[in-house]
Amino acid sequence: MDKNFKSIAIYSSIRSKNRSKKVSQIALHIEEVIKGLGLKTLIPNSSNIHGLLSKRTYSDNFICKNADLIIAIGGDGTLLSSARKFGYEGVPVLGINLGNLGFLTDIAPKDLTTSLRDVIEGKFLKDERFFLEARINNQKKSNIALNEVVIHSNSIAQLIEYELFVSDHFVYRQKADGIIVSSPTGSTAYSLSANGPIIHPDVKAITLLPMFPHSLNTRPLIIDENAEIQIIIGKKGKASLSLDSHTKFKLKSEDKVSIKRANSGFNLIHPLNHDFYSACREKLGWSLGIPKKQSNVDIYS
Repeated sequence: MDKNFKSIAIYSSIRSKNRSKKVSQIALHIEEVIKGLGLKTLIPNSSNIHGLLSKRTYSDNFICKNADLIIAIGGDGTLLSSARKFGYEGVPVLGINLGNLGFLTDIAPKDLTTSLRDVIEGKFLKDERFFLEARINNQKKSNIALNEVVIHSNSIAQLIEYELFVSDHFVYRQKADGIIVSSPTGSTAYSLSANGPIIHPDVKAITLLPMFPHSLNTRPLIIDENAEIQIIIGKKGKASLSLDSHTKFKLKSEDKVSIKRANSGFNLIHPLNHDFYSACREKLGWSLGIPKKQSNVDIYS
């Protein structure tokens, strides 16, 4: 058993009545497994889980200081929420997938008991991910995103003008619906929907992806993870800043948004059989119609 896992928190941000019952059933099963192994279960106040044996709940601050592992039940949205609340403070996160795609939550409910026991016994992969940090006009307070920082127009089918700088180097002045600044984690999220490249999590880079640019020559840029990005809104522009589609701010003309890799990251926990390319094949429908048992030679012969 992994001696680092003594107290395990169960978290879900799902509010839907149709799905909350299933979440609570899975959480109860997780709680029984944890207690059967002699470990302590913690339930955050912010978690939308009911009907557990553990009636007491704890503040997010208490969870950050005392939990050794977060088990997030839901889709990637739930995992993003748990990463911002707890992962950013150094608590590793394990995802149970109840969503649709689930690139980050890769344990299916049917595999829950075996996979959970394996993880608690120390049989797991640790996947280090980084956050993006965004500031408006050099304000002291910053906001974080795991997937992407998006600057976009406030209206449908309306362009904004902005200037892009990377590490104090002028890149271009652009008219577009906006721009997506994505981490490798976010490359399989909103950026993917905008035809952005898929970046392997081990590649420490940042993607700059214009949204519907008024140019035939503008393409995505992949830059070093340590680069600092500045985006300045045009003189007549109004825009919005969105972080993981969760935190939103209004921007006015000549506002400057500074984006860089955050100092803190978090550890995403996977079962030992996790494989990024296998997840891509399954979630994105790669190799459809090709029998799984065929060799690489047979596939193309």
